[in-house]
Amino acid sequence: MSELFSSSLVMSTLRLATPLVLAALGGLFSERAGVVNIALEGIMLAGAFTAAALTYAAGSPWVGLLGGIGAGLLIATIHALACIRYRADQVVSGTAINILMTGVPGFLSGALFLSSGSTPQLQKEQLIPYTPMVMAGLMVPLTWYVLYRTPFGLRLRAVGENPEAADAAGVSVASIRYAGVLLSGVLAGIAGAYLSIGQSSLFTRNMTSGRGFIALAALIFGKWRPVQTMLACLLFGLTEAVSIQMQGVVKLPSGEDIPVQFIQMVPYILTIVVLAGFIGQSRPPRALGIPYDKG
Repeated sequence: MSELFSSSLVMSTLRLATPLVLAALGGLFSERAGVVNIALEGIMLAGAFTAAALTYAAGSPWVGLLGGIGAGLLIATIHALACIRYRADQVVSGTAINILMTGVPGFLSGALFLSSGSTPQLQKEQLIPYTPMVMAGLMVPLTWYVLYRTPFGLRLRAVGENPEAADAAGVSVASIRYAGVLLSGVLAGIAGAYLSIGQSSLFTRNMTSGRGFIALAALIFGKWRPVQTMLACLLFGLTEAVSIQMQGVVKLPSGEDIPVQFIQMVPYILTIVVLAGFIGQSRPPRALGIPYDKG
């Protein structure tokens, strides 16, 4: 069992928590503005595919990273238009985007690279360094500062809590909500790019494996606050890191290895437990999920 707590566990936890932190902070901006962003999973998939494809084409991970951000912005814009301008159901819009993005990257990969399962393998020098990990660490205090120490943060929180009062005070509810959703697109796009050109060296179909939903669970667990959300992401990252190290190490009483599928279930079981145990205790922004009609 001591092998489970090797010196690599901390780095593995940070590496695995990085996309969760970025996506969860993105979701925080959107949801504190009052827009549910179930679409984080789809945005991450868009960012991951675009980053891998452009990195392969251009030979530069920085081009790929910018492409991932652009893809995240595009998908977030679609979600924002549907929810804010056309007042569509926010959960339905996000779910539709997630379903769409499970198929579109595979289709494009098949058309561009003759393989719908994955993009071509990238060389080691084409992978992005630890920049997203550093960015995730810096984004936590920056998000806290923006949220609680700037006029924009005050307006964002006001719009998410009481859009009528914010509107009466001269705040453009629609503009603030657009800004929140688009910021979530940028951060989730970076998270997706990190998965394909940071953690991995290619894009594979559905490679996010529910991380967008885990980021939402961390956001709920963290009560829509930056520091607590980061700690929740670290908990999920630690769980995944331990589950990886458990493979082939922890054995059944009979001496046989525990099936890998059971070990891989651990982070998702934790997600279910967190949602079941804390969703009733966490108070979301009062206007979350409610379209605002100025009348």
